[in-house]
Parts: sequence; C-alpha cells; structure tokens
Amino acid sequence: MLLVPGDVTWVDVVLPAGSPGWSDDVHRPMVWLGRHLAAALGGDSLHVHDGPMVVTDWSRTVCFDGVGSGEVMLGDRKLVGISQRRTRLGARLQCCWYRRYDPRELVALLDAAHRPLVEELLPVATWDDEPTGDVPARLARLLAA
Repeated sequence: MLLVPGDVTWVDVVLPAGSPGWSDDVHRPMVWLGRHLAAALGGDSLHVHDGPMVVTDWSRTVCFDGVGSGEVMLGDRKLVGISQRRTRLGARLQCCWYRRYDPRELVALLDAAHRPLVEELLPVATWDDEPTGDVPARLARLLAA
C-alpha cells in the first residue's frame, strides 16, 4: 500500500466487542462499516462488497488489487479499502481511500523481480472529499447514531 501525504484519507474505527456492528463473524463488522462509509460518502453509485474475497494475481502484493468484505466500490473499482485487527476485546477497522492514485508510483517502488505491469493492476477509484465536506466527521456522526 502506498501512502502519499495529501493523496490518502485514512480513518480508524475502534469497535468494542458487543457493540453495534460487532460480530464473531470477522466479515460482518467490515460490511457494517462499509455501509456506514458508503452513506458518509453519499454516493448513490457506491456499493459494498458483501461476498468472498476477490483475489487477483497481484492482490497479495498490491492490496488495492483485491476486494474484501465491506470494501466500498464505485462501479467495478475499489474506492475504500478496509482491514481489521481483532482481539477478544474488540476490533480496529482501518480504512482508506485515495484522493489521487497513480499506480506507476507504487509499481516503481516494488522489487523489479516481483513487479507487475501497471496494465495488469485493477483500476482504483478516487474520491476527493473537499467538495462534499468532511467525510470523517460525517462518518463519526453516523457511527454515533
């Protein structure tokens, strides 16, 4: 994952065990959060992936090349990636979306022996949250409701 300052919006959500959205099924909290993220982003064209992991030839190397439970899609492009770290006390769900994404920058950083061609990677959706307001604040309000 390439994190370039100013190009990525990153949001962490801590979900205590037993709270709304919590489930022993590791996929359910991610879908729950994905639905809240889609609502916060306000895009009618957004949908949440609620199926098995979509794996590509490069998804182990380039995380935005695969699609996991709860991740928000804009058409057939991943918009919001979500990862989860769990303990018996709860989960930390980490999510991000790109405001700007140039796959050439990421590919250039990978070892030449294990480097995909840019054309082999799935396209990534971007979302510039400036015109629609503060998405992390809207998400916080939705989660508190």
